[in-house]
Amino acid sequence: MDIRLSGPELDWASHPEFPLLSQLEFGSGEALGADVQTWLRGLTDVTFATLEGRGYLRMDNGPYAIVVATPALSQPIDDRQLTPIIIAIGLTLVLLAYLSVRWLFKPLDAIRQGAAQMGSGQRAAGSGQLQHRITEIRRDELGDLASEINAMADQVERMLNAKRQLLLGISHELRTPLSRMKLALELAEPGDLTSGMKQDALEMETIIDALLEAERLNDRHRALARSEVTISELIETMLTDYFSRDREHISVQIGRDATLQADRVRLTLLLKNLVANALRYGNRALGPVEIQVSAETDRLKIAVQDHGPGLDAHQAQSLGEPFFRSDASRARDTGGTGLGLYLAQLVAEAHGGSLAVDTHWQHGARLVITLPLRA
Repeated sequence: MDIRLSGPELDWASHPEFPLLSQLEFGSGEALGADVQTWLRGLTDVTFATLEGRGYLRMDNGPYAIVVATPALSQPIDDRQLTPIIIAIGLTLVLLAYLSVRWLFKPLDAIRQGAAQMGSGQRAAGSGQLQHRITEIRRDELGDLASEINAMADQVERMLNAKRQLLLGISHELRTPLSRMKLALELAEPGDLTSGMKQDALEMETIIDALLEAERLNDRHRALARSEVTISELIETMLTDYFSRDREHISVQIGRDATLQADRVRLTLLLKNLVANALRYGNRALGPVEIQVSAETDRLKIAVQDHGPGLDAHQAQSLGEPFFRSDASRARDTGGTGLGLYLAQLVAEAHGGSLAVDTHWQHGARLVITLPLRA
């Protein structure tokens, strides 16, 4: 017999005289006889055609088609009674090959899904799905691959835990000498040197506090002090407490107010960091920083957008990483430690939500918080 494979960017035949699919009129196969029709009754996506004394069987699989011709085009047609039997044998071989390939590559789906879930949690060992492991492991080469991926995930998780413990230990150990430094600066004679050192000490203290807060949020057993929070009231309180001098450069648009169960202190920290970042990099001459609130049936969206230089694809992807600054050369001039958006993302995830960059906003940076309205 001969075979033709046809589909997107594929058209191959085992014989150069194999007719095109457009030359064959496929039907239900009534000419094959009642016995063969009964045997093939349970099959779907299978049609038949005849041309110049030869039988053609077509089996569709999505956009692809497999057509089997019997007898082979290189053989003379001498006994048409054998055609149904040869077609049945050919179909059986094709089905057995298809089932064998499906069985052989079935573990790839579990490996692909497991690797994707592990990748979603690589940013922090205490969040995401880095703890996920592939459980469907066969005793063959694909099973060995799944085991190696699980071992790699174990190593990555241990590495991230070690990094977190190192940062936590350093942060705790720096608190005591930093307190002594601040006390000595307060007792020293005032001047330009002591003023700069006080500013540096304050920045170090901010970094340490941010690292310790990040560790608390990264803890898989973290507990939030949830209470009933009205989002419009929380935003107004946050602006009054932290941005009273910049209030005229901030616009608040609340499409639909909402009340949710949330940690008020940490949700305020999230919004404060986003607004401070927008004020830092936004161009106030082009427009104010905008806070937009919209509530749906089961979720709340808060967008903070500015009219600054915006973010490219690499910056948007790295925005939630600790110590990342979108413009490293300007970081000392504009202030900031590179931990504000990292903490903001941890707070959103701790509430079961997310923080993402809206790439459709072309006039600056636009960050969108999504929070569930039901805890």
